Amino acid sequence: METMARGRHDHQNKAGAFFMATLVMWAVSVFFEILFNKRTELAWILSGFCFYQSANWVVRNWVSRDPLFVNTCVSLLHSSITSASVVLILVNQWRTNGPYEIFEHEQLFGGTWPWAYQALCFSCGYFAYDQWDMLRYRLYGGWIPSILLHHLILLVCFTLALYRNVTINYLILTLICELHSIFLHMRKVRRMAGVREANSRIVKAEWVLNWVTFTLARFISHVLITVKLIKDASKFGKGVELPLALFGMAGMNFLNVFLGIDLFNAYRRENNPQKNSHKHGE
Repeated sequence: METMARGRHDHQNKAGAFFMATLVMWAVSVFFEILFNKRTELAWILSGFCFYQSANWVVRNWVSRDPLFVNTCVSLLHSSITSASVVLILVNQWRTNGPYEIFEHEQLFGGTWPWAYQALCFSCGYFAYDQWDMLRYRLYGGWIPSILLHHLILLVCFTLALYRNVTINYLILTLICELHSIFLHMRKVRRMAGVREANSRIVKAEWVLNWVTFTLARFISHVLITVKLIKDASKFGKGVELPLALFGMAGMNFLNVFLGIDLFNAYRRENNPQKNSHKHGE
């Protein structure tokens, strides 16, 4: 047992070292673009990182020092801010240009809606902060931590799009899934706070919103974005944007299926009276 525990610890250290190295390389790349290539618009990435790190400090010093609780609270903040930003951007475009022009290929691929670039930068800064926070407090597990890999892929895709100033609006559309993330993080915070009564109105309402936003804002929206990419494949040209976009959306859809299974299992556990009464008895 001790040998197995030591082995898992060694693999965790190796994984942490790898992802820390990639995070440092990413940071060097961003600073190089800002300082040497005069891409001052990318400073919004640094603003996002500093903002969420400051939120981390506030929660840690005024609410709780539990690293997982602090991390989840800041993630809830990010989901709330990002989803509100995306909704406002889309509503503004809908009112200005109507529903048809919004989803034209030229708009999604080469265009940039007002504040879309800044919103994407700010969210990119959050993923860098979250990667750093999880590495710092070891809030991950496994030989290849899926959450760290997820953040690394997002950082690579987001920064490449920001550097080249393409597919910004496509990525904004994918961030509509943060509406569902609000209730994922809310459930986690609620359980860590000790509120676990399945029959309470708060918990029931939370589950309704969890399932509705998962279906509409995450599952269906990502499927529709994938269909749109396939439909407009001939309009992308011969660059790497289409293969990268299709690969990213395939990964998101794959993860959404497993997330849906995990949600169903969690819902069934919370609403199983016998299992709940057994836990209370313990």
